[in-house]
Amino acid sequence: MSQSTGKIITHNDITILIPTKNEEDGIGWVIDEFKRLGYNNILVIDGHSTDRTREIAKKKGAKVVLQSGKGKGQAVAEAFKLIDTDVVVMIDGDGTYDPNDIEMVLEPIRRGIADHVIGNRLLNFEKGAFTRLNLIGNKIFNALFRFMYGVEVHDLLTGYRALTKELYKSVELEKHGFEVETELTVETIAKGFRIAEVPISYRKRRGRANLHPIRDGFHIGKTIIELLVRYNPGRYLYLLGFLSLLIGLVMGTYVVLEWRRGVSHYLMAPLTSMFIITGVNMVIFGFIMGYIFKNFAELKRMVREIKE
Repeated sequence: MSQSTGKIITHNDITILIPTKNEEDGIGWVIDEFKRLGYNNILVIDGHSTDRTREIAKKKGAKVVLQSGKGKGQAVAEAFKLIDTDVVVMIDGDGTYDPNDIEMVLEPIRRGIADHVIGNRLLNFEKGAFTRLNLIGNKIFNALFRFMYGVEVHDLLTGYRALTKELYKSVELEKHGFEVETELTVETIAKGFRIAEVPISYRKRRGRANLHPIRDGFHIGKTIIELLVRYNPGRYLYLLGFLSLLIGLVMGTYVVLEWRRGVSHYLMAPLTSMFIITGVNMVIFGFIMGYIFKNFAELKRMVREIKE
């Protein structure tokens, strides 16, 4: 599936996957551009659009499937079962992403250095492509992800991605909404696959946005925290341990200051010690568990490479 395995990826080895819902303003242009570039395996999986999205996509020569459920995540999971090419390239149908960036997105897979490539929009975006709220939210979620997972991802929520067959056939997607990008990223690193980022361009959306910044933002943040158990549950212990240590240190400082003023806190002193000891133990156990999970993911990656 990559040059490292002696196989060159051709246009016929790639499926362009476009999840849509009411994208009549952008879908035609997106399909036309991919067709112009020589990509003819185009699958539009539609979330019950009420406009002309499906009609336009069919007219432009794409294969159109009406998804059986609801939500972008469910659409992507369903599409992965239908697709069987060596690589799948995901892109939104609203015209915000440039199909001409596909060669940059595919390059790390062609070179055999990545199984999942993320297109980073935040390095080159058109003025007005992000609202201030969306841009701030993206930066917060990216920082939270890097802190909690220890993985250098700078555009977690991008919709322009490329995945190898081995990866997209093995991911287990449970989230049905806009959390799918987060879940795909977590599944990649949890299963020991390699991930890479490349810069892409990003422009204003054609048509009305489907994403609700507050509601969907809440679900995305919740997903980042929830999915940590798949990747490294030891990091939960880190967070709880540091929290316990912080409480213990604050209480300890208060006890010492009061003692210097001649006031003794016989009950608070042992409670302070308990918080500190518990925190230290949690951090230690978190480190051990994190080490085990990290090496387990690395072992799975090495086993795959041996099989190849």
